Amino acid sequence: MRLRTATALTALTAAAFTLLALATPATATPAKYADDFNGDGYRDLATAAVGATVGGASRAGAVVVNYGSASGISASRRTVLSQNSSGVPGTGEKNDAFGSVLASGDLNNDGYADLAVGTGGEDVGADTNGGTVVVLWGSARGLSGGTTIGDPDPSGHDLFGKSLAVGDFTGDGKADLAVGSTGSAVWIYKGGFTKSSGAASKFKLGTDLEPGTSHGARTLTSGDFNADGYSAADGSLVYLGSATGMAYQDILAEGDTVATGDLNADGYDDVIVSWAWGGSQGDTGGSIVTYLGGDEGVRTGTAQVIDQDTPGVPGDDESSDYFGNAISIGDIDGDGHDDAAVSSYYESIGDAALAGSVTVFRGNLRGLSTNGVKVFHQGTTGVPGANEDNDHFGSAVRLTDLDADGHADLSVGADGENSADGAIWTLRGTSSGVTTKGVVSFGASAAGISTAGYPFFGNGMAD
Repeated sequence: MRLRTATALTALTAAAFTLLALATPATATPAKYADDFNGDGYRDLATAAVGATVGGASRAGAVVVNYGSASGISASRRTVLSQNSSGVPGTGEKNDAFGSVLASGDLNNDGYADLAVGTGGEDVGADTNGGTVVVLWGSARGLSGGTTIGDPDPSGHDLFGKSLAVGDFTGDGKADLAVGSTGSAVWIYKGGFTKSSGAASKFKLGTDLEPGTSHGARTLTSGDFNADGYSAADGSLVYLGSATGMAYQDILAEGDTVATGDLNADGYDDVIVSWAWGGSQGDTGGSIVTYLGGDEGVRTGTAQVIDQDTPGVPGDDESSDYFGNAISIGDIDGDGHDDAAVSSYYESIGDAALAGSVTVFRGNLRGLSTNGVKVFHQGTTGVPGANEDNDHFGSAVRLTDLDADGHADLSVGADGENSADGAIWTLRGTSSGVTTKGVVSFGASAAGISTAGYPFFGNGMAD
């Protein structure tokens, strides 16, 4: 999230899936980074283990936060949180899937980033899979304690919190939280959060995100498409933010995942939407569609379509590669153009079926360059491990600067590693791109996650 003075929101509408403290003074300075949970000036990495066993309850779910430093992240410098953690609302129960969705930002304006956590399988009273959202609060000690974000319409939908995004949607300098569900509306919880009572207020965005459907917003993210300072949450529908609310701008190709960032370095955020499962773009293994931002918002006429048959892109467009399953945008080489990491987590490599890979594109004036494209997997020289059946390398990707050297680092999850224990890798960013020198990698057990059952550590990472 980029807090500016004024934004645009989009909602993707495809089928898918308490420590008490005093209220923050109004004069507090917001966190510099939306993912610096302990306020030390280094960005941190939040990773989900949605299938983790907690207190004997299988698939209750947990979240691991590895704190950044001058040397990046390590397995030991971390916090593990679940619904059984002190101060976190709820109780870890079978199939809760705590951590099914993650989004970060300084919601209470106290100088520490907070983490919004979706728990898609949570039963709410008699409502099976009603879903819930908990905000875990940042502090000098990192994340601790939490507050439940109340569902305003529990009988009207399921999976409350199936999609989340943080951004300043109303331009008041305070981070807001967008929450989706299976229902036809996205709820915006306005900034001014406190640890005791949650959001200052809320309003509903839209009553029919996609005519003729009712499966709700599959994914949400934030960006400033017209450089007016208002954040945006986006997917297939684009909404422009303002001090008085949010107004519909346009509709994009409906997709599976979405990410935003300034690829062409013109001051406007751009949008990448994926068709990971194939579809109307004519591919079979997945594709990504890039739209550029401009004065009027997202320019739908600028669509750039890329798949694994596009000249310059390594690999082949093969059925069920799921190219675009996960996307992240950040400036790896420090040239001012954001770059993109795109996973194909079901890519087969050699004899290893569904081993997975991640493709890295450089940003340029058109959006994404198809020159100098790099692919990384567990068979790449310098990357620990080996390509094996069902590793799913690329189940999550995240580009963020974990060592504060001015270059976004590439973090990758493989939720199928070691029979679905899961693992993550971090590859450093440099002026010449991603390097495999000094890769950090560790699995669920080293991260403090029980390996009972199928933890799926690395299933998702916070935006």
